[in-house]
Amino acid sequence: MNQQPTALAENGYDAWLRYHSLEPGERRDELNRFGGILVEGTDEPAALTAAHELSRGVSAMLGREVAVVSERRRTEDAPCFVLGLLGRSPIIDGVFPEGESGLSLGREGYALRHEPDSGRIAIGAGSAAGLLYGAFDVLRRIGTGHSLQGLNVAERPVNELRMLNQWDNIDGSIERGYAGSSIFYENNRFTQNLERIRDYARLLASTGINAISINNVNVHQIETKLITETFLPDVAKVAEIFRMYGVKLFLSINYAAPLEIGGLSTADPLAPEVATWWRERAVEIYRAIPDFGGFLVKADSENRPGPFTYGRDHADGANMLAEALEPYGGLVIWRCFVYNCKQDWRDRKTDRARAAYDHFVPLDGRFKANVILQVKNGPIDFQVREPVSPLLGAMPSTNQMIEFQVTQEYTGQQHHVCYLVPQWKEVLDFDTHLKGEGSTVKRIVDGTLHGSRYSGFAAVSNIGSDVNWTGHLLAQANLYGYGRLAWNPELSAEAIADEWIRLVFGRDDRVIQVIRGILKDSWSIYESYTAPLGIGFMVNPNHHYGPNVDGYEYSMWGTYHFADCHGIGVDRTKVTGTGYTSQYAEPNQSRYESLETCPDELLLFFHHVPYTHVLQSGKTVIQHIYDTHFEGVERAEQLVERWAGLSSMIAEPLHRQVAERLVEQAEHAKEWRDQINTYFYRKSGIPDQQGRRIY
Repeated sequence: MNQQPTALAENGYDAWLRYHSLEPGERRDELNRFGGILVEGTDEPAALTAAHELSRGVSAMLGREVAVVSERRRTEDAPCFVLGLLGRSPIIDGVFPEGESGLSLGREGYALRHEPDSGRIAIGAGSAAGLLYGAFDVLRRIGTGHSLQGLNVAERPVNELRMLNQWDNIDGSIERGYAGSSIFYENNRFTQNLERIRDYARLLASTGINAISINNVNVHQIETKLITETFLPDVAKVAEIFRMYGVKLFLSINYAAPLEIGGLSTADPLAPEVATWWRERAVEIYRAIPDFGGFLVKADSENRPGPFTYGRDHADGANMLAEALEPYGGLVIWRCFVYNCKQDWRDRKTDRARAAYDHFVPLDGRFKANVILQVKNGPIDFQVREPVSPLLGAMPSTNQMIEFQVTQEYTGQQHHVCYLVPQWKEVLDFDTHLKGEGSTVKRIVDGTLHGSRYSGFAAVSNIGSDVNWTGHLLAQANLYGYGRLAWNPELSAEAIADEWIRLVFGRDDRVIQVIRGILKDSWSIYESYTAPLGIGFMVNPNHHYGPNVDGYEYSMWGTYHFADCHGIGVDRTKVTGTGYTSQYAEPNQSRYESLETCPDELLLFFHHVPYTHVLQSGKTVIQHIYDTHFEGVERAEQLVERWAGLSSMIAEPLHRQVAERLVEQAEHAKEWRDQINTYFYRKSGIPDQQGRRIY
């Protein structure tokens, strides 16, 4: 299916589906015995896709064709791979006599089993999507060097919805895109390069992603028409491609569409004519795309239209759309990124961090069953360090899902390496204590804490038209890691990194060790030379790349650090500040409220303190700023050296593109160091204890 030039295979296009040739030895001998791939009991497109993907991968690793065969052609003297639906395939039912209920596979799970007598590998599932995930699991095991002998596992996804949000615009640009232009659109129309979209669907399915919205949540004029007959035939073509890989298609919609393209005089959600208009759109959409996932909505946020215009609330707005989609099983995913974006910087009580909780918690229980609230992992905006959003889990009678940002808007924009899976793991493992100890975020977003009907993961995608998909080759690890973590939040960041490295770069121990170390250290390195101790937004306005300590300090966006000659930080305590700490359950509320117990890494998010305040580490705030920024540059420079040591062990095009990005990162880290340190030296007048050069 990949019709790109062969040379691109050495530039990262195939990503973790590169399928390295197996070296002579036990693993190759084991795989060489297989004579073909058989599909039994189903002719569903995704099942056939699973078989062809397995054929493609095994054939590439062996250097010979291992074809999809029919029952009539299957030879009895060679073992084969067998894929089939439980209860519909005699072979599969013979291998898995316990059946679907005994295996507890759910809607998308699968079972893998090596049958010693026949030598075959059976992939059984209750759905075609399960067969697809099972096939990719087998390929992942082979690609990471594991034996299939004695294989006997059953897997099912922990989270029902595992979604990516594309912020692509129909003119071909991508909002917060750092890897080229859109693979979906160009020049205000859909692209004709459907093969690239197909290859993206392959990448997503291989990590377990099962949903995608294909346009920016900030819906512009032309994109508003994606839900009309003007563009629905093109949308349907894309939906068909993703359907082959078990991925449901969603669209971001413009809440004011009835006004802007529908000829109505209002978009009031309680106006009967508005509800009728949306029902009519749903009929058209589902006629073109019977398995359409639903709508993703950004409303009453950052100047986007919404129900507030008419004196209505978010429940009114979401429920009207949900009623239109309900007959077809469609979902409304309503983003909770709602705050006052025209704040007076002189106002010390209005707090952007409070906004989502204050807006939505009073509406708990009012949303329809097919509405899911999409909540960012932190209360501000995907900063390198934030506390967990207190809105997560605070609405026990409402469906919620978590939103991450795979694209590195505030974490280096894929010019700097920053492996984000450790950050996401910290969020998912955070104990909210909403129902006592053990009320972790991962239990909220998988639906088990509150018994939610719908829940899961969403994230902003980081791909574009760059040949390696993500601009920085190492940024692929974030996309891969997001999918794997959404499937199973119990996987460790190290294990996910190890998988990705082996699949992309091969199984040389030295290569694996060095790249694993770079990924493991990258988040702390980036944090150390950028915004300190939980303060964010020290970036250039608008594009958000590079240091600008006061870039947002006197703006309307509500992202302040309040640094003066005495101290720095935002007082968010109940006693003297904005009261944000009160949104957390105990003991988190008291932990953040107290200077003595607030974690160092979040101190300035919750407290305004003097530069001489002594951290739990024993350093003063100002010395911590100096030390981390000097050390961060040194550590960034070491990344260049560590990667250079692999020059003879990695294909030259792959090595070169990472080497160039790491050199750029090391130089840019110096700019961060010098601007941050100089700013705070001039503010505080306190010199560096080690006498290093500050300008």
